[in-house]
Amino acid sequence: MRILVFAAATALATAGCNQLTAENYARVKVGMSYGEVTSILGAPTSCDEAAGFRSCRWGDQKRHATVRFAGDKVVLHTAENIR
Repeated sequence: MRILVFAAATALATAGCNQLTAENYARVKVGMSYGEVTSILGAPTSCDEAAGFRSCRWGDQKRHATVRFAGDKVVLHTAENIR
């Protein structure tokens, strides 16, 4: 039983990383809400907020996507080494 719980927790922890694909990133469009983006890419690795703007990052230093929101809408998105 303990092994099954560990396996399920590991699968959930890595699910967000598996959603960061070139195909999913291509689905992100200007004007989408934060909720729509997280339904595609999963929970972000980190977010910063200032003066009504939110910048969120998925991935790590080598492979990542960054999405910037004004209010709750995508205004800019970039990616590096997404395959």
